[in-house]
Amino acid sequence: MSAAQSSYADLISEDLYIGGWRAGTSQGSATTVNPFNDEPIATIRQASQEDVDAAYEAAADAQREWAALPPKERGAVLNRAADWIEENQGAIIELIRAESGSSALKATVEAGLAVGSLREATTFPTRITGQILPSNTPGKTNYVFREPLGVVGVISPWNFPFTLSMRSVAPALGCGNAVVLKPASDTPLTGGLLLAKIFEAAGLPAGVLNVVVGAGSEIGDYFVEHPTPRLISFTGSTPVGKGVGRTAVGGEHIKKVALELGGNAPFVVLDDADLDKAVGAAIMGKFLHQGQICMSVNRIIVQAPLYDDFVDAYAKRAASIAYGDQMDDNTIVGPVINDSQLKSVTAKIEQAREEGAREVLAGPIEGRLIAPHVFADVTPEMELFREEIFGPVVGIIKANDESHALELANDTEFGLSSAVYTQDLSRGMRFAREVKAGMTHVNDITVNDEAHVMFGGEKNSGLGRFNGEWAIEEFTTDHWVSVSEGTDQFPF
Repeated sequence: MSAAQSSYADLISEDLYIGGWRAGTSQGSATTVNPFNDEPIATIRQASQEDVDAAYEAAADAQREWAALPPKERGAVLNRAADWIEENQGAIIELIRAESGSSALKATVEAGLAVGSLREATTFPTRITGQILPSNTPGKTNYVFREPLGVVGVISPWNFPFTLSMRSVAPALGCGNAVVLKPASDTPLTGGLLLAKIFEAAGLPAGVLNVVVGAGSEIGDYFVEHPTPRLISFTGSTPVGKGVGRTAVGGEHIKKVALELGGNAPFVVLDDADLDKAVGAAIMGKFLHQGQICMSVNRIIVQAPLYDDFVDAYAKRAASIAYGDQMDDNTIVGPVINDSQLKSVTAKIEQAREEGAREVLAGPIEGRLIAPHVFADVTPEMELFREEIFGPVVGIIKANDESHALELANDTEFGLSSAVYTQDLSRGMRFAREVKAGMTHVNDITVNDEAHVMFGGEKNSGLGRFNGEWAIEEFTTDHWVSVSEGTDQFPF
């Protein structure tokens, strides 16, 4: 066992968490590995459909008692969970790095974001409010209560597994729901079983959070179509998310969905931008976690007067990025998560070459390591412009003027995050409000997430909103209760 492994050994479980720790009952097992060297981390007996039934049953049985606790007690559990993460931050960061291929920087940010989600959710039990409304019927009063949904199903991704699981789990619990969590198969520990350990240590009652680890082919559709959950919160690709939405809304048991899906984030550099600052932001926004973030800079759109200087400066800066073993503290770009992702990204590189994009930086590809690749003179017809890359590859596009830059930014089926660089803040605000996206950042990177601020996309980037007041809206439902004096007011 390596020193890094020994630091996080106590965080590893090979059992599922269904009202407590227990082995899965599927015929299959899966081993989660370090994507850099395939070093095994844990082997987990997978969940069967019967395990999914048991998890939802445990959640349904525990939910009412959890919701009935005083707000102070529910908030205290979430606060203790946040405290536990901070007390064990070093080991958690090492596990995130090992399992998801994260650099030290990315894993540290991820742990902090998870704590932020928990601290915000601790306030939810006392922020859930209703309304009292007048009635046209004498002696009658209308009350609208905001109630927990009941049981929430959460499906989380592999790229920011700890944060993106916690971003749904924490507010769902804070609003009085019970949760069944299905993490991605590549990151079952940091996306799922680690959360079970944290909440168990924090004193969350058994059954309120359950974690099932299993193949999508065996339990994926069943998890969504199950009659128990009232909402499915899914974070992942747009094609899979569309399937989740169809199953959840169009199936036998209609339920709410919250979908945070793919992106094609434009990073726009207007002609008055500070070149050095814009280049630095575009480097960070693209290459953090190998570009495997739904908010990663996907297209860099530069107004013509700055275009040539930007391309040269960007390629030079990208060439200096350290890549390699993610467990090396100097590494910025580590391995992509698996062979499927490797194949997808390398295919995009070859396609860009075939389509005539100008390759201004082509680093080596070794195993699952893809060094930064930069293409210039990309056009809207090219795949690099149209598709989400999800790797350390980027295309730069020239815009004739500001109007053309906006047209290019909006020329996509996606609308998650975006950014614009300019020294004129009024100009930046005007431009930002014309971008068809859920989030636009002026003089900042596209990768942004704050636990108290709305998060979500437009178009094929998803449905619903996460964080803060918007999460309360997603994880509760309105219940109209009218109270009448019972007077004789009916004609028959």
